[in-house]
Amino acid sequence: MTAAEPMSSERLVTLPGHFHGFALMHIAMRRDAGRLAAVARATHFARPDGIGAWWHALRGVIDWHHHSEDEILWPELRRSVPSFAVAADALDGDHARLDEAMDTIGAALASGAAGAALVPAADAFTDILQRHLATEEHIVFPAFTQLGEQRYLALERRLLRTAPPRVLGHLQPWMFDGADPGAAAHVAASIPPPVRLLGRTVLRRRYERLLAPVVARTVPAQRPKEKR
Repeated sequence: MTAAEPMSSERLVTLPGHFHGFALMHIAMRRDAGRLAAVARATHFARPDGIGAWWHALRGVIDWHHHSEDEILWPELRRSVPSFAVAADALDGDHARLDEAMDTIGAALASGAAGAALVPAADAFTDILQRHLATEEHIVFPAFTQLGEQRYLALERRLLRTAPPRVLGHLQPWMFDGADPGAAAHVAASIPPPVRLLGRTVLRRRYERLLAPVVARTVPAQRPKEKR
């Protein structure tokens, strides 16, 4: 971590290692907002077949992340870090605005709307999400620092215990998808070996099947190699 540069999940070098789990979730949200926008704009996108299930899983993780913040993380920080209690007012209403944006996306997907209907919804979601994450990190990372490593990690474990099974089954491969190798290794080391193995095998294969329709619509098809 550098003293001159503000802490941000977009610059992992600015964060201590024990923040990386929280940071990887924010990175994954930004990544998937980009994927959603790409799906909406795909020229060959006609109906959102298969995208709804992927979006439902993504929204489940975001909903849990935000509910655990509102119900556990923010109250604990307000009690333990006086400066957070003042600064946290800047976060008021952010989660509600994100819920509204995600409702709009879900409605468009459920209606079988074409990409044109998803573009403004995806753009609105991305804009709100980006601004929210930047504001949140500016406030919470210094508060995490004041907690100290052990208290922060204990609080993180408490948050994870609130995750429903469907979120726990999605969380590990979702966080590690395209993640910085060093950050992923640091976070993986804190996961019990049997759970880590499950995440790398069964859960990863399930995650990749869920992601496949998104990839199919956003990655240009490769031309078959000519036979010699």
